[in-house]
Amino acid sequence: MRSCLTREAQTLIRLSQVQRISSVFFGGGTPSLASPLTIAAVLETVSRCAHLAADAEITLEANPTSAGASRLAGFRASGVNRLSIGIQSLDDVELRLLGRNHTADEALGTLEEAKKLFPGHTSVDLIFGLPGQSVSSWARGLEELLQLCDDHVSLYQLTLERGTSLFKQVQRGSLPVPKQEVVAEMYESAREMLRDVGFRQYEVSNFARNGALSTHNLSYWQGSQYIGIGPGAHGRFVPRAHGESLREARIQTLEPDSWMKEVLAFGHGTRKRTVLSQLEVLEEVLVLGLRTDTGITHQHWQQFATSLSLWDMFGSSEEVKELEDQGLLLLDDRGLRCSWKGLVVLDSLLLTLLNQLQQSWADRTAHRN
Repeated sequence: MRSCLTREAQTLIRLSQVQRISSVFFGGGTPSLASPLTIAAVLETVSRCAHLAADAEITLEANPTSAGASRLAGFRASGVNRLSIGIQSLDDVELRLLGRNHTADEALGTLEEAKKLFPGHTSVDLIFGLPGQSVSSWARGLEELLQLCDDHVSLYQLTLERGTSLFKQVQRGSLPVPKQEVVAEMYESAREMLRDVGFRQYEVSNFARNGALSTHNLSYWQGSQYIGIGPGAHGRFVPRAHGESLREARIQTLEPDSWMKEVLAFGHGTRKRTVLSQLEVLEEVLVLGLRTDTGITHQHWQQFATSLSLWDMFGSSEEVKELEDQGLLLLDDRGLRCSWKGLVVLDSLLLTLLNQLQQSWADRTAHRN
């Protein structure tokens, strides 16, 4: 597995011809089960194939049960400088429901160790909208965590995955999930609690204080190129070594054994490549950029759309004007962004904005022809 990860990293970095890498994120599954030697080998390969910036953010996702103190120290020695801990909940009943094999006490123990090793660079994940959870029980758990956490918190609404026992129990009706308006209230109350203790909501699900924003997360929201390595990984980059100039969406083979066979045979295990048109790239820039509190600046938009400004796209739309009048959206000299109120209903705003983007694009194409 180690040699396949390093081989694929080398192949894809060379294919992209990127010169500089600003962040590396070991995520998906449970990377803290890997040997620190594997992490070190991947980072060594990355820095051999491109310039890995001295201040590059190197994050590892850790599960409380596979992240004892000595193991965390091993990861730090291998080059990791930021940790993201999947705490999920501080209620043992909820953790069992989620199929997690750690307890709340173990999670807090891991958090303590992580803060010693990665002070100011330890993030925690929490899940809301769980069966049996109320707004007050959720708020209590979050309040407890806020006494102990570091400077970065990520909040995710529960998504039920097909094939899991939780999915089956909810389908059968033996486990009631909170109603949508209750889930919305959980999110709202969490945003306010975090704001009150100095956290900035810099993205729909991510909160930071003391400037501890995640470089890697931000690069997704800003539409940067990224290379996905390992089974099931996703990437977005231009394969310049093949003489291409358009960005591709890439997905690596999901099954580890098949992926390894492909890497050994071809140097990489890319299962699916989709060339993205300029409109598709702009749609992604819009959808991802508006997830952040700063939104999309005019300069940022110009990097992707040289001939159509944000004003050209959205400035004369009645529907966009209506969203501005409702206090949900702002289009001004800085750019396009959601208000504090608008971030909560982003999905409904995007329907209007994507329609407008497609319409403006079609008009421009017709005008050119």
